[in-house]
Amino acid sequence: MGKPGKREYVQVLRLLETFALAEVHAAVRDALALGAIGFDAVKHLVLCRLREAPPRLNLEIYPTVPKAQVQTTSAEAYLELLSRGPA
Repeated sequence: MGKPGKREYVQVLRLLETFALAEVHAAVRDALALGAIGFDAVKHLVLCRLREAPPRLNLEIYPTVPKAQVQTTSAEAYLELLSRGPA
């Protein structure tokens, strides 16, 4: 993840200081669906939910917003981790 990724993660967590968990959770879920997982995208989506406005998130306009490439984890991957035992 590196330092920039950790910073983004902490910024998203800090949204919980201002917004309800359900609002932040929904915005993170929407951001993942859009492929934009940065703090700016999540905050934008939270604010759009509160204003009941459609999100205006065109990733071509915001080149600094990182695109997510998240794959579905298979059950075999979890079983492999369990078979290794405690770290």
